[in-house]
Amino acid sequence: MTYIISVSRLKNRLENNRDNTVIVDVRFQLTDSEAGRKQYIKDHLPGAVYLDLEKDLSSKAEKHGGKHPLPDMTTFARKVGNIGIDHNTTVVIYDQANEMFAARLWWLLHCLGHEKAYVLDGGYEEWLRQENPVTDQMPVLEPKRFRPILRDEQTANIDEVKEKLENDTAIVIDSRERERYLGNIEPLYHKAGHIPGAKNYFWKDVLNKKGSWKKDEVLREHFSAIPKDKEVIVSCGSGISACPNILALKMAGYDNVKLYPGSFSDWISYEENKIEKKEE
Repeated sequence: MTYIISVSRLKNRLENNRDNTVIVDVRFQLTDSEAGRKQYIKDHLPGAVYLDLEKDLSSKAEKHGGKHPLPDMTTFARKVGNIGIDHNTTVVIYDQANEMFAARLWWLLHCLGHEKAYVLDGGYEEWLRQENPVTDQMPVLEPKRFRPILRDEQTANIDEVKEKLENDTAIVIDSRERERYLGNIEPLYHKAGHIPGAKNYFWKDVLNKKGSWKKDEVLREHFSAIPKDKEVIVSCGSGISACPNILALKMAGYDNVKLYPGSFSDWISYEENKIEKKEE
């Protein structure tokens, strides 16, 4: 099953007045938390509403739990309803290009039981490249009642990660780039390296050379070293770039996939936790 929608399919959907579609802009920059909102205010896809990574798709960071903890799901479900989404709504999510923030919202909706969420392939840049219109007009929202169907089994906490690594009952994936995984560089955190036992699958490797999402059969080959009958726990720095890997794993036919929301930033918040810098 694919969770990706092309620009042409979205354009066709809008031109044929297929109602009950909500477009969500989630552009964001980790180095400038206001940049994405400013981009949205300047111009966006017609009808798109903005959700912010830190204000909407995360809760406030504390000592433990990682840099981008999950939002309170009851509050988040209310926000989803307020922007016009219920379980019958088709949701199309876009980023600046194919980045990690759109997949974060896709995953959150998935965890609320929503089955009709799609990431726009190529994002805002591809929409523009195909000479489609943008606007600075704010949409008129029609709130709906969104009743969450929580999928608590989609997440793993730090204790579960430790226990399953120790007992070899799950495969843990680190979605960061290889140099960060090996601890050669670390631009965001006070410690470098990775969770001992984690395998490195850089999230951008789910994209092809042109930057578009790989097809399902290519993704199956990409993840072929991972047994489909084993649980997969996906991590990254703070639970954001893990989400494209989760989406890709599900497209490749993996059913038992979880997010470790706190990821490496949560792991290193406990001084007693060991860190590895060698290839696993």
